[in-house]
Amino acid sequence: MTIKDSANQLLSAFESALALNGSGHHHEPLFTGVDLGTAYTVTAVVDSAGMPVAGALTRSRSSIRDGLVLDYTGAIGIVRQQVKLISEAGFPILSAAAAYPPGTTGRNAQTCANVLEAAGLKVSGMIDEPTAASLVLQITDGAVVDIGGGTTGISVIRNGEVVHTADEATGGIHVDLVIAGHFKISTDEAENRKTDPRQQAAIFPLIQPVFQKMASIVSHHVRDYPVATIYLVGGTSCFPGIEQVMEAETGLPVERPVSPLLVTPLGIALSCLKSEREEPRKFGKIR
Repeated sequence: MTIKDSANQLLSAFESALALNGSGHHHEPLFTGVDLGTAYTVTAVVDSAGMPVAGALTRSRSSIRDGLVLDYTGAIGIVRQQVKLISEAGFPILSAAAAYPPGTTGRNAQTCANVLEAAGLKVSGMIDEPTAASLVLQITDGAVVDIGGGTTGISVIRNGEVVHTADEATGGIHVDLVIAGHFKISTDEAENRKTDPRQQAAIFPLIQPVFQKMASIVSHHVRDYPVATIYLVGGTSCFPGIEQVMEAETGLPVERPVSPLLVTPLGIALSCLKSEREEPRKFGKIR
């Protein structure tokens, strides 16, 4: 199953909405998702039709690591700043959905919601990251692999239901460590090299083993399920060539949407819309 054009169009619309050039939605219900990632924190806002209207993206490596909030105050500050920026652009945010790495339970999962509440938002719901991504990709079967800054999350979906989830501590920061060690530079400089299109082809052979390890993790988790296609999302999935490595190691077709970094936060916003439709708040029933 290939990614639908409508999913890629939705992602392209969100990428444009990050510029906050819209006319604002003062009197229309808005639905928000916040993705607290290791490398970036992303807030996505959609309207009642599920179309992206606003968003914000902030580097957040010092606040989150491997799906855990290390700097609680810093994470709150980032979310609060994003909410202020988006609201001042004419998109007032009062509530939002939060997400957590698959397999995260108890207080670790609740911490993501606590950050949003401390930033002044009402939490409308919680969802695991790869499942959120599947809402954007519009798939009912396959494995969604969310390769973020700190972890690789996997959700196996069958007939629209999640039948298996996992989260492993291998992500973009591990790619940075390899680059930093090889060139004897800081991890911040390594991140800059990794995301520089002019340098990616040269460093690919160096970091390919890290991608192969990620692929072996995915193979382990999907081997007991009839997975036909793997869908790559998350910031680390942006690196050119990672999909070919994943295909070679797993033996399965791999699909990658445009703007993989934006898939999960947009899916979290769509989950907020979905929950509001199922349980309307003060603004009434959404049609």
